[in-house]
Amino acid sequence: MTDTETPAPIDMKTFWRTLGERATGMTVVTASGDEGPAGFLGLSAAHVTADPPTMLVSVDAKTSALGPILASKHFAVNFLPATAGHVADAFSGKAGLSGAARFVEGEWGTLATGAPVLNDALGVFDCVVDQVVERGSISIIIGTVMGAKAAGTGEPLVFFRGKTIAGLAAPAA
Repeated sequence: MTDTETPAPIDMKTFWRTLGERATGMTVVTASGDEGPAGFLGLSAAHVTADPPTMLVSVDAKTSALGPILASKHFAVNFLPATAGHVADAFSGKAGLSGAARFVEGEWGTLATGAPVLNDALGVFDCVVDQVVERGSISIIIGTVMGAKAAGTGEPLVFFRGKTIAGLAAPAA
């Protein structure tokens, strides 16, 4: 390769296999739409900055919640507790539920924007949409946090190497 050649990117299989080596707290991303609440299991939610408080979520164009998020201009990121495997299954599609039917799992309320908030979530960021960046088939949605809550107790639901793990192992002494 010469100095002017750009290396080719890695393939998708390598990308996903490598990303699977990162333990990720499982979240449900929600919005209130014209046809009721909408949401999906979001493993790509991340913070951007604390000043101003900003979050982002990556949403595939095929995700049914994308339209309601863009139309309502809000979303909430709900950090799932270890006890919420049934909620993760409902929002991942494993339970065969779609649309508003996914919200039969768990108890829901709201904070600032009207986006559904899981009452027993370990933490929630309730955001208004500021910017949408298109990258391939993904919409990267960036929002300012308008409301938040932190439980302060409980264990997380974690995704690692393709498996859901309830809670964390005790730290080494």
